[in-house]
Amino acid sequence: MQGKHLYEYAVIRVVPKVEREEFLNVGIIIFCKQAKFIKVICFINEAKIQLFAADLDCEQLQSNLLAFEKVAHGEKSAGPIAQFDISSRFRWLTALRSSTIQTSRPHPGMCDDLEKTAQRLLEEMVL
Repeated sequence: MQGKHLYEYAVIRVVPKVEREEFLNVGIIIFCKQAKFIKVICFINEAKIQLFAADLDCEQLQSNLLAFEKVAHGEKSAGPIAQFDISSRFRWLTALRSSTIQTSRPHPGMCDDLEKTAQRLLEEMVL
């Protein structure tokens, strides 16, 4: 990919008890309309999650995050939302919601390499 890319990203969060509004960052979603690029990268630190929310089912969380990723990447098995165009999928995934998996507000940026930027964001925001 040549040149600068305008991208948007959001941090994926797990919110075990929505009413408490406490969360742990577990991934990122990055999107670039110009490059038709969308990527979800998640990392679940089970030890940290168990300290934060001992009753949270990490296997179910992993399954839910995988579904989130499938929708982002437009996999047919992920249902009707996954069939939206790339911009609409990003907007749907980053919409404000009251659920165990939420995202931050989208933030813009410019970069030369979307893959490297995705990794850097994961390292800075999650790991």
